[in-house]
Amino acid sequence: MSITRLASCALLIASVWIVGCVTRPSPDPLAGWKYLFHTGQSHFAKAVVDDYQDYIHKLPPAEARVVDYYSISEYEDSTGQHAVKIETPINGVYREHVLIYDRNNKRIKVIKYVSGYYRS
Repeated sequence: MSITRLASCALLIASVWIVGCVTRPSPDPLAGWKYLFHTGQSHFAKAVVDDYQDYIHKLPPAEARVVDYYSISEYEDSTGQHAVKIETPINGVYREHVLIYDRNNKRIKVIKYVSGYYRS
């Protein structure tokens, strides 16, 4: 096998490996929503806080263990709906759980997706 052919094969393998590892991020389901900065107190009613805390407790143990104060973000949209995003980094994968609530503080939707990767 010639050196040129060997180099071409190595380049092809490297490019396939690099392109194969690049993934397109999931679209953000909260694009256009307003982030609510909080410093200890939730902006939401007790019913919403109780519901998302219950959701966290029902996650698989490995995910529930990594959820802390900084893993929870609160959002609202122009129609009065609320959302809570819970981030769980596990084994090199950032997972997002988005809980959406209507104006009456009732959960109406759950969106789960992978938002990225990291080296573990």
